[in-house]
Amino acid sequence: MDFFDNHNKLFGAAFLLFIGLTAFVAVLPAIDNEQNNAPLPSAVPLSEAAIRGKALYVSNGCVACHTQQVRNVDMDKVWGQRPGLAADYASNRRTDFWRNTATLMGTERTGPDLTSIGSRQPSREWNLVHLYNPRIVIKQSIMPAYPWLFESKSEPAKDDVVVNVPDAFQRQGMTLVATQDALDLVAYLQSLKQAELPGATSAPAFLYPTKEQKAESASQSTQSDTETSENGQMLYATHCQACHQESGEGLKGAFPPLKGSTVVLDKDPSLIVNIIMRGYDARQEYGAMPAVGANADLSPEQIAAIVNHERSSWGNNAPNVTVQQVEQIVQKIKEMPVQ
Repeated sequence: MDFFDNHNKLFGAAFLLFIGLTAFVAVLPAIDNEQNNAPLPSAVPLSEAAIRGKALYVSNGCVACHTQQVRNVDMDKVWGQRPGLAADYASNRRTDFWRNTATLMGTERTGPDLTSIGSRQPSREWNLVHLYNPRIVIKQSIMPAYPWLFESKSEPAKDDVVVNVPDAFQRQGMTLVATQDALDLVAYLQSLKQAELPGATSAPAFLYPTKEQKAESASQSTQSDTETSENGQMLYATHCQACHQESGEGLKGAFPPLKGSTVVLDKDPSLIVNIIMRGYDARQEYGAMPAVGANADLSPEQIAAIVNHERSSWGNNAPNVTVQQVEQIVQKIKEMPVQ
């Protein structure tokens, strides 16, 4: 019983127990993970700008609301092409000797998962507008605005990156420009893409398909040429709505409208499918559109569902396209030489 009466022995034993538990629970597993995991061969190292942007991502508290982990459950399909692997996080190292990196995997999804945001939304123009004020592009967004990452100038310098926002969101007679911090943060967001698995390795399948999906798959063979098992409205909301808006009216000075668009209503769907697959940057008054179809690896059925939703919404009234039409157009696009 002398042990419990001797505070030196008591606190010394507690200290040694704490050190031992720390070693077995934290230090040794971390060393084992570091030795047995490495980035995938196709993983692209962060650029200097992206490294600075990563630090801004952490310091501005983005980790509190956004995850970077695609779980192996069916509901996480929208966040990545496959479930996350240990190799996806192998490049997350200590910030320096004294500081560990933040838990970028996150613990809460108040906002969407960002594992593949660089593929889902690679547009620098959109990301800058969204950072300045998320309500400009997503009216229901609860994300805070980051106006301190931008400056208003009466005369932008030649090298300034001008951010096109509606007149109601900027001071009259002034031009909004992005600071280097804003550009670095966007560079980090654009770098977030799931690396492809090497060779012919197939991606792990997501678990738990819903009953509705099973029923859709079973009935797919009985559908007509213009029907698909995909939900065009949902796909539009995931891949297009952030820029072109739920109303299809776009944003003046930033993103073009699809409502009444001659491209959308054209009887020949070749141009709109080409834009979805290859992107578009021919109008200076609007931000560049990324190659959504290629970046998100959309299937011809998904593209047909999006196109048909756009051609039949907001008062648009154009004939539906078939999956076969889209397949033929996509095949021609893939055969085109890369410019």
